[in-house]
Amino acid sequence: MAHAEFHRKDLDYSPWAFWQEAGDEARERQLALQRDLVALDGYELGERCFVSPLASVHNEKLRLGDRTCVAAGAYLTGELSAGRDCTINAYGVVRGSVRLGDAVRIGAHTSILGFNHSMDDPGVEVFRQPLTSAGITIGNDVWVGSHVVVLDGVTVGDRAVLAAGAVVTKDVPAGAVVGGNPARLLRWRVRPETPGDPVGELEAFGARARASAQELLDRAWDPRRGLFADRPGAAVTVRAQCDAVEIADLLLGGPPGQRPAAEQVAWLRGRQDPVSGLVGEITDDSADGLVDVPVDGDGPRPGTAGLDDPQALYHVLCAGYALDLLGSAFPEPVHAVGRLGADGLLRSVAALPWADRAWHAGAWVDAVGTACHWNRRAAPGSESPVLEALSGWLLTHADPDTGLWGRRTPAEGLLQPVNGFYRASRGTFAQFGLPLPYPERVIDTVLQHVRDPRWFAPGRYNACNVLDVAHPLWLTRGTGYRAEEVTAVAGRLLGVVLKQWVDGAGFAFAAPPLPGRAGSGPVGPAGNWPAETVPGLQGTEMWLSVVWLLADLLGGAGALGYRPRGVHRPEPAAL
Repeated sequence: MAHAEFHRKDLDYSPWAFWQEAGDEARERQLALQRDLVALDGYELGERCFVSPLASVHNEKLRLGDRTCVAAGAYLTGELSAGRDCTINAYGVVRGSVRLGDAVRIGAHTSILGFNHSMDDPGVEVFRQPLTSAGITIGNDVWVGSHVVVLDGVTVGDRAVLAAGAVVTKDVPAGAVVGGNPARLLRWRVRPETPGDPVGELEAFGARARASAQELLDRAWDPRRGLFADRPGAAVTVRAQCDAVEIADLLLGGPPGQRPAAEQVAWLRGRQDPVSGLVGEITDDSADGLVDVPVDGDGPRPGTAGLDDPQALYHVLCAGYALDLLGSAFPEPVHAVGRLGADGLLRSVAALPWADRAWHAGAWVDAVGTACHWNRRAAPGSESPVLEALSGWLLTHADPDTGLWGRRTPAEGLLQPVNGFYRASRGTFAQFGLPLPYPERVIDTVLQHVRDPRWFAPGRYNACNVLDVAHPLWLTRGTGYRAEEVTAVAGRLLGVVLKQWVDGAGFAFAAPPLPGRAGSGPVGPAGNWPAETVPGLQGTEMWLSVVWLLADLLGGAGALGYRPRGVHRPEPAAL
């Protein structure tokens, strides 16, 4: 009989086995308990969680990811956010502001204390002095042994191990095994990557790029149209003209020499529709399509382009900045954005597909923010209602757990929200020099994303995905948060990128096919290689900017001999 009584409670102390071993009655009691919990304001529980009724749960906010368990005797207060597959074992104490990543396992009798007593006034008893809270962050796949104490303000990196009895008073690097009082490094579970001094390699790359600049621009020039194409055999596009201007500015210090700068300015200005202020794509690519090449600003303009046209949206960036590098500007404000007003902006941005297409939503925000920048130059003050509404919406809708807008998707993981964050933050916070709402959470999320082999395994890199990691890490570098890991990622990515340069042709947008794939080679127009793996202007412009960002994270950007001044300029454009 006594054995049966003990058996009734064993799953409260071994909660990870509950959903496999519990009977129907016990399961229903647990579900009823969870329904009561989630009815409380600020409580959120994922699928197949378990919270023992023998635990003490008194949180202001509580979020438990799928399959996360709280065992008997645990004591929870404050604000706890835990990812999936976490376990707080028997008599664990988690108090204050605490964030756990995925797969964090916390041993019995461990205390994670995300708050502290202040003791500034020796004349006042400590318990009467105010509490402080810097918060505790524990990364993914971390094993916290029994009888561990983690004090307020500590960050524990991914895949670390805190040995039994450790008293952790300082940050723990990713992959480290620490123990003792105070905790110290014992060994590495996962040894960090240690990039070497990049200066010599960066100097050599910068010299090679400058030596190739004229050849790669000549390669993309279409003399029949008097315009640039992305690569030989491709159609001429607005973006190709802009990429050529950016590359020439980076590597040659001036405009492309294939056409007088004044004609390039007139052509770009002539593309703007005076009604919407947008720039549509070239529609006539026939052999005699020179009608599409006005040089005096009075030539025919594209058809009507709206804020739902992805090409027109990107042309706000690339054409605007190309004109800026050429010492000019759009002849008209971007009227389509100015006419939105604050109310129209709020309706439009809320209707964007943040849930499953955050990159598309971020691209829209990027273009609108950049249009506000150009409109400010054209008519100071005219952009304020739209820009203020956009900035306010982004501030109030950023996810405090990830720092991003949008959610991970089953098919793509964090790709959409990370890439969408880059675009949205580039055109707003970065472009206007505004502080991000949750910079440390951005770093956590980006470092998690960059380990996803679907996007960052050999043969799977492309300029968009790497840029959308490099820029957020660069933008948040001033926090110093997880700096060693950020540096290691920058060194690894830089090593991959530099190997993809092709003298005389530049960079392809995507990594070249892995060995054994058929094709005539990444430079020639023949063969059956995918177009994105053939070097061109778009890949070259983007990767040159990525190289600068990664090099700057490593402290070596000065060795390159160039600094982006256009779409990917590091300084706030408003300055």
